[in-house]
Amino acid sequence: MRDWWLRTLLVLQHPRAVFVALREDSKEAAADRAEPILLIVWLTGMAAVLADATTYLNDPTRDRVDLLLWVFIGGGISGGFAFFVLGWILHRVVRAFGSQGTFRRSRHVLAFASVPLALSLVVWPLKLALYGEDWFRSGGRDSGAGGVALNIVAAGFVVWSVALLVVGVRSVHGWAWRRAVAATAIALALPVAASAVLAVY
Repeated sequence: MRDWWLRTLLVLQHPRAVFVALREDSKEAAADRAEPILLIVWLTGMAAVLADATTYLNDPTRDRVDLLLWVFIGGGISGGFAFFVLGWILHRVVRAFGSQGTFRRSRHVLAFASVPLALSLVVWPLKLALYGEDWFRSGGRDSGAGGVALNIVAAGFVVWSVALLVVGVRSVHGWAWRRAVAATAIALALPVAASAVLAVY
């Protein structure tokens, strides 16, 4: 289990070795990495909730305690939901591309590729220190150039995770770059397209 805690950080420097290790998909190996994956998924969910909480305090009936509970509890729920739904989509896509791997392994590839998203939480204390509660209200100080710059930094973590997912799909399956990029692009495009359709309706 300690090896997988180390690999949680190692994936940022030497991702291929970490994803190759995911080829071992026995129940024992999966159990060894269960706790690091739970932490990654929860922190990733919290980062996603914070990124979408820019108008949370517009409602005067909400306060900081509500916000903290929403970030923690909502983050855990949304992270877990994304872990299974996006993991299932990734699994179905890579199966269509010829993978023989399990649904569990696809979820674990997705989780370790999400480490930069979990790491993006380091941006939020800085943003909170600079803008306070304006961050969670419309038209606050964070709407200026500084807020835009921090949002660009946060977007960089998203790009980093997407790149890691490509590396993960390629490494765990031993595929060529083109095949891995195509599978990853389709797997990510499907939920994006579904979200766009739902937003219209």
